[in-house]
Amino acid sequence: MAESMQGLHRSHRCTEVSNKNIGESVTVMGWVQKRRNLGSLIFIDLRDRTGILQLVFDENDGEVFEKAKELRSEFVIAAEGKVRKRDGAVNEELATGDIEVTVDTLKILSESETPPFPVEDDVNTREDLRLQYRYLDLRRPTLQKNLKLRSDVTTFIRKFMSDEGFIEIETPTLCKSTPEGARDYLVPSRVHPGEFYALPQSPQLFKQLLMCSGYDRYIQIARCYRDEDLRADRQPEFTQVDMELSFVDIDDVIDVNERLIQAMFQEILNVDIPLPMPRMSWQEAMDRYGSDKPDTRFGMELVNVTDVVKDCGFGVFTGAIENGGTVRGINVKGQGAMPRKKIDKLVDSAKGNGAKGLAYLCMNEDGTYKSSFAKFMTEEELDNLVKEMKGEPGDLLLFAADRNKIVWNVLGALRLELAETLELIDKNKWNFLWVVEFPQFEWSDEQERFIAMHHPFTMPMEEDLKYLDTDLGKVRAKAYDIVLNGTELGGGSVRIHQADIQEKMLKALGFTQEQAHEQFGFLLDAFKYGVPPHAGLAYGLDRMVMHMAGEDNIREVIAFPKVKDASCLMTSAPSPVDNKQLEELAIDIVKSETEEA
Repeated sequence: MAESMQGLHRSHRCTEVSNKNIGESVTVMGWVQKRRNLGSLIFIDLRDRTGILQLVFDENDGEVFEKAKELRSEFVIAAEGKVRKRDGAVNEELATGDIEVTVDTLKILSESETPPFPVEDDVNTREDLRLQYRYLDLRRPTLQKNLKLRSDVTTFIRKFMSDEGFIEIETPTLCKSTPEGARDYLVPSRVHPGEFYALPQSPQLFKQLLMCSGYDRYIQIARCYRDEDLRADRQPEFTQVDMELSFVDIDDVIDVNERLIQAMFQEILNVDIPLPMPRMSWQEAMDRYGSDKPDTRFGMELVNVTDVVKDCGFGVFTGAIENGGTVRGINVKGQGAMPRKKIDKLVDSAKGNGAKGLAYLCMNEDGTYKSSFAKFMTEEELDNLVKEMKGEPGDLLLFAADRNKIVWNVLGALRLELAETLELIDKNKWNFLWVVEFPQFEWSDEQERFIAMHHPFTMPMEEDLKYLDTDLGKVRAKAYDIVLNGTELGGGSVRIHQADIQEKMLKALGFTQEQAHEQFGFLLDAFKYGVPPHAGLAYGLDRMVMHMAGEDNIREVIAFPKVKDASCLMTSAPSPVDNKQLEELAIDIVKSETEEA
């Protein structure tokens, strides 16, 4: 039977008790982690969000001792007693490992059934079970540490940015749908039947309007929503550290954010991040790493061998070049003896990323070659290729030939896969990088048109404005992403603040004047009344904390995450709703053919 606290007041959290409190009476509360009954003594590991504290119950304390016999894992208790030095060996792994509390008052505040899995770290529990019982999973020390870290990060950011003159302003979460980018989550309106709000993919338009309103430094820890496929670093609802600044250019935005990151990593992780952070153009990043978010902690860079093989006898190479593509390779040092089965797996991986195949050349220690294409090339052509790749005996050379987009994607992915497999990555490195000079547009094969690589409000580089009317593929953007160890932490750009350029940009994206004003009229109208030059940036808070916590999945730093199909295993959301609710919203559910069958 659960008891009330009956006037007991917690004096300390578990790890707030120390050897400085020896001889003092303390009151602690939390969950039973473990119970050890030694006959005349019972030891309880008491757990709260700070850690573990050992409680001791002596058989001479009759009633309290008998009550302690009832305790089981995850019971919630309140205990009052004196702090003393441990009689036994000190537990070096615990912050409280040299002390214990001899209990004279015990209250069982809540009993617990046997949990579906032990509430402790390093337990091999299925992830779906953990997420189904997330409220139990969240009791684990690692997750509690991660969420505390997340809180520390947001607190630090707010303080730092406030000191830099930023004002925190909330923007709406019920917005107008502007479907240029990821899919919106739509919210039906009862008051306006048949009409919908959208949940914000970002506060982009509102923060630009705030610049128009004179709030020259804005920040918000903003909730955002995107109906897109999930992965390890992506959730349907997520949190952005969102900012916008007026009367600035690229260097001003980068400066304040470099100082923010440096100060935050020093304060929270005691890690020194040297400044300035390196910068790299988008083109260079793609050419060297096959990625616009390159992991620079290891080499194995891409090498363009198009000119070397353009006249060779291997049709796969020459055919790709004739069709406007390129041939590029990576040198996997010391892996020339890789078994054929493993090479075949690499070929399959390349095909999974869009390649028609993957050519390889193994360099034997005696200087001879074993290759999938050697018979199509002369010895001189092979030697020139190896020289260009800086190949040495014992190396494995891998090549992809296709359109640039496919070649980059294939070799960029292979590079990361091999680095993980071969343990080439120094996990203790913090390699920040600014990727700049992105293309303004990218071609969409699906839509058969150019789309905005970032968003339609990004300012083109001044020298490229002339191409808006002639060659969209040549237009570079005043856009910048910040990358950490191969993860895009955030992105931003200088915004268009001239109405004529904004309208020209929308026209280039296929908007008629009527469509542009229908979707973005409120912004275009605001541009009529004096707009300062402005720029901004948004971090994925979840991604940043994931890296700082040393986790591989953002679910480990989010209290209640979704799974791959964007559902919540704990609450069973999304779920059907009552027909009455649908009627009020003037919504009719149309069953699919599979459901009807």
